[in-house]
This record gives sequence, structure tokens and C-alpha cells, in this order.
Amino acid sequence: MKFFETSKHHSFKKSTYITLRWIGIVGQLIAVNFVYFVLDFKFDFITSNLIIFIGIISNFYLIFIYKKTQLSDRSAFIFLVIDILQLAILLYLSGGILNPFVIFIIIPSVFSSSNLSFRTNTMLVLLTALSIIFLTFYSTELPSPLGDHFHVSPYYYYSIPIALIIALVFLNYFAMTFGTQSRLRKEALTKMEEVMAKEHELLSLGGQAAAAAHSLGTPLSTIKIITQELLKQFEGNKDVEKDINLLSSQVERCNEILKKLTLNPDEEDEFIDKDISIRDYLNEILNSFKEISTKKFIFNFDQDSNSKKIVKSIEIVYGLRNFIGNANKFSDENIFINLKSDSEFTEISVEDDGPGYPKDILSKIGEPYLKPNNPQDRSKTGLGLGLFIGKTLLEKNFASVICRNSKTRSGAEVIIKWRNKDLFNIQ
Repeated sequence: MKFFETSKHHSFKKSTYITLRWIGIVGQLIAVNFVYFVLDFKFDFITSNLIIFIGIISNFYLIFIYKKTQLSDRSAFIFLVIDILQLAILLYLSGGILNPFVIFIIIPSVFSSSNLSFRTNTMLVLLTALSIIFLTFYSTELPSPLGDHFHVSPYYYYSIPIALIIALVFLNYFAMTFGTQSRLRKEALTKMEEVMAKEHELLSLGGQAAAAAHSLGTPLSTIKIITQELLKQFEGNKDVEKDINLLSSQVERCNEILKKLTLNPDEEDEFIDKDISIRDYLNEILNSFKEISTKKFIFNFDQDSNSKKIVKSIEIVYGLRNFIGNANKFSDENIFINLKSDSEFTEISVEDDGPGYPKDILSKIGEPYLKPNNPQDRSKTGLGLGLFIGKTLLEKNFASVICRNSKTRSGAEVIIKWRNKDLFNIQ
């Protein structure tokens, strides 16, 4: 196994890191020289500046020799180790754990925690903790004359490293946790955008095919009529009749190809952009599943439900398809879709008779890459990416989405609800 693992997720921008290092180096130079020349404190001034000079050299290396724009996991680890050790030596030369600037020693590991791998972060935290412990027991005195008069209780003295280590672990844990969640969500959103871009592309192609079929219908019909007239004129001429029949058959073939390219050959070329009711949305989606599924779809709706038409949205279609597809995937035999609509609200519920959602992920539904704790449940569930995409798309279009286990059946239930004033104003 490799000691380091490089991933596209585990890196950070070199220019940002260089800028932060310059800020730290300039701050160190100002602090060291101000204390020495202005306050007239006595400490190892030359060695301290040499240590800072190492940081300057390493920064120039990043600028002029390291050509990549992103620092890999391995490279970032090496330079962050340099930062931690450099600051630890400066603190060693100026009072150790009692130096008020000791808090800065935890910054390199905290800075990296949301960008680098868990293994790298763990090693940086351990190195920082060991440096803090070392500075607790080994260091020079505070710069004189401050060190001559500054004395603290052992309780206070040892509480400083304990507080620093607790802060180090706490900050790194939360930064790593939030960083991981942020990366997963970003990856899921990227996949969702790819899916929607593909849907829009297919939709656009379908529209163009419909327009082509509509536009080419007249010239192809004209060619068909001409071939029939030519057959009459050259009746009895077998060679010419053979060519004309071939031409006629190719015209028919063109018509069939164009019809297959359209999503619905019976409609005009504007059919994709037509306004439909929410009931028609569901009917279209259910019809598409009935062609590929052997399970039973039971669609219930109020006869007097609001039939007002809304703009056809690919996001809503895809969001509803995801939830209905999920129910189809995990149901045993039946999928129940209920539509309720009145003057104020429109509500869709999707239920199945499957095993339902695992209890340990119920509160997390809507987040991508969910994994139940029970190994048996893991084999029966996906990654939650479909639910995430469906929930995100519908909420983007003003819906509220509740995912739970059904109160009346054994399976899962999804409730999608709009306020009509939001639903009918979707553009």
C-alpha cells in the first residue's frame, strides 16, 4: 500500500498557500525585529532570522521551481511539516509554551484539514501535538527582561498545552468533517448538473428532430407524388420502374426515421414546450415506466383536482421520475401515486410496498452517498444519489419534499407539496 495517496479531492491551490505563507513570514519578521530593536528584549535574534529565512527559501522554491498550480497531498504535507517545525523552533528560541504566539502553531494543520487526506491530516495533527508537548518541557526562557519577572503556577503552565491540543483536535475534526461533506455534496451536484445537461441536450435534439420531421414532411410528400406519376409514365419499362420503386421506398424510409427521432410524432414541433397539468406530468412519467416495468402502478387523483396547466419543466419531470423510479426499484409489487390539489396546495405522494428506508438513515435522506450501518441494508440500498438529485431539483422549483416510511404500508413514502402560487409561476 502506498504511504501517500493522491486524489483530485486532496489538494489545494498553490497561489493561495504561497500568499498565506508570505503573510506568516512577514508577520514573523515584524514580530522578531520589533521585539529585538524596539522593545530591546534579548534573545537569539540571529538564529531566529535564519529560521525565518528557511521559510522564505521554501516559498521561492514553490514560486520558481514547483511548476504545478495545485499542491498534491504529498507535496502539501512536506511544506506544512516545514511550517510547523519552523514555527516550533522559533517558539523554542523565545519562551516555548509561554510565548503568546504559540497559538499559531496549530494553524498549518487546521488550514490543511479540509483539503488533504485523512492520513495526512492525522500525521500533521500528531506532529503539531508532539511539538506542543516538546515546547512544554524544553525551550529557552522568555526574552529578557520579561523572562526574569514572569512566573506562573504549574496548573496554569500545563493548562496551556492541554488547551492547545484540545483546540487542535476539535478544530481539525470539524474542519475534516465539514470538508468531506462539502466535497461529497459538490461531487453530487456536479453529477446532477451533468445529468440535467444531458437531459436538456436530448430534449433539444428531440425538438430539432420534431421540427425536421415537420419541415421535411411537405418535400418528401412531393417526391412521393412525383414517383407515382413517373411510374404511370414509364409503365412497362422494368429498369425504370425498378429505380422509381427504390426511390419511393427510400422516401418512406426517410419518413420512418424522422418519426422515430421525434419523442411524439403525432405532435407539432412545439410539443416539448407546451404547458400541461400536473396530472399530465404524472401520466407521462408513469407511461414511460409501464413500458419497462412489470410492477403495478396505481394512480389515484381527485376528479375535481386543480387541472390548471403549468410550464413543462425538465427539472420537475426528472425530479418526479427519480422518486417514482426509486419506488419502482425497491417495491415488491405495487407503487401508489396519489395526487391531491385544491385552490391553495398541490400534493403528490409516492408510496411503495417494499422494505422502506433503513431507520438509521431516515434523518439524513436527501444527502448524497448515504450508507446504512446494517450490512444487510447496504446490499438493498443505493448511494442516495437519486434521492438527492430528485429532492434538490424539486426544492429548486419551490416544492417541499418529505421522505419517510409509510404510515399505512410497509414501504417508503415521499410527499411532494407545492403552494399553487409557486407552482403556477414556475418559468
